[in-house]
Amino acid sequence: MNRRQFLSSSAAGLAALPLLADDKPRRVGLIGCGWYGKADLFRLIQVSPVEVISLCDVDKVMLANAAQMTASRQASRKIPRTYHDYRDMLKEKDLDIVLIATPDHWHALPMIEAVKSGADIYCQKPISVDVVEGQAMLAAARKYKRVVQVGTQRRSTPHLIEARDKFINGGKLGKIALVETYCYYHMRATENPPDTNPPEYLDYDMWTGPAPMRPYNKLVHPRGWRAFMEYGNGIVGDMCIHMFDMVRWMMGLGWPSRIASSGGILVDKGSKANITDTQIASFDFNDVKVTWEHRTWGEAADPNYPWGATFYGDKGTLKVSVMSYDFTPFGSGKAEHLDVAYELQQYPEDRTEKDLEKHVAPAIRGHMKDFLAAIDARGKPVADIEQGYISTASCILANNAMKLGRTLQWDAAKQLVVQDEEANHMLARPYRKPWVHPEPAHV
Repeated sequence: MNRRQFLSSSAAGLAALPLLADDKPRRVGLIGCGWYGKADLFRLIQVSPVEVISLCDVDKVMLANAAQMTASRQASRKIPRTYHDYRDMLKEKDLDIVLIATPDHWHALPMIEAVKSGADIYCQKPISVDVVEGQAMLAAARKYKRVVQVGTQRRSTPHLIEARDKFINGGKLGKIALVETYCYYHMRATENPPDTNPPEYLDYDMWTGPAPMRPYNKLVHPRGWRAFMEYGNGIVGDMCIHMFDMVRWMMGLGWPSRIASSGGILVDKGSKANITDTQIASFDFNDVKVTWEHRTWGEAADPNYPWGATFYGDKGTLKVSVMSYDFTPFGSGKAEHLDVAYELQQYPEDRTEKDLEKHVAPAIRGHMKDFLAAIDARGKPVADIEQGYISTASCILANNAMKLGRTLQWDAAKQLVVQDEEANHMLARPYRKPWVHPEPAHV
């Protein structure tokens, strides 16, 4: 099935997408074939007749399984080429789109190489593990004139778009001066297993890449790497960024001017994990204050909203999450509630796909459609790399503020912390040799 046939037969509203000049499907590559890499790739296949020609991963078993699964999902039924090293894959320079879904510490270098190769990019959030990486990624996207969509798909979640349009843009909340964001999932690893040799099918040295070398532990791979600060930025970098970015998008906010945070490992001191189990942060947008709180213990303040945001206006209150929204007006107005739409009738394969977050699939599809439209228009997608950089860097600065024990004042024009040499030194993490940290001036 070619692109024109697919679009003419689609019932998902894709006929509005323009054709490629040569009427050939876009050629796609994926770097990082784990949980969310496949979730993103298969949603893209659902909304566009792409041809997945390349896959890359340092886990041989994960890579082989992803190749077979991809062949079963794409129209051509062709098995993609497989690569161990992303540099070899990108050297081919035959990809229109590259998806990056590696652990966070491996986002920056592949993304920069991918834009240099001429591809447009869908990069998972957070875009980077330090601020300077993000600056270099943004600079590369602009220098090479590539479209980059960041996987902050709350911006493409149908019920959240409705909540923004109806209650915030529609003025039903009135003046909003405080937004609380939070996560109470028990998502932090609680085990303390012994270190071991890595499995033979995993190139652990390449997996570690520019991050500090830790002894291998079964918690790390797959998916458990989020328990370690060496590979990410803890729950603030993983979960706060989604809600923080959503708030900025819904309210049209840019950079916070002041960022503070405190927390630590206060309850679960026996785990191998080194990320906080308790943390609060505040992001000051002058006349709007945004806060974050996470606990990986105890109960959620509201069991219906264990991960979400509460907007406080002088005319009402709005709670939103990936599952629903609830608007409560002051006075005699009518409360409103809406649940997430699953789209299982339109996309029945969602029902059986292993590990898929079914409630998030419609948002990913919407995010992919927006990405494709931006590629066709050579414009900015809804979660453009600059927006991803602002949200990522703000969360990283919160962690840095916690480490330093003081509030950081951010100069958005200079991209520096005001009068704080120690904080500015923390904007770039050291890289493990032989990997070289990217710099904005050198991309």
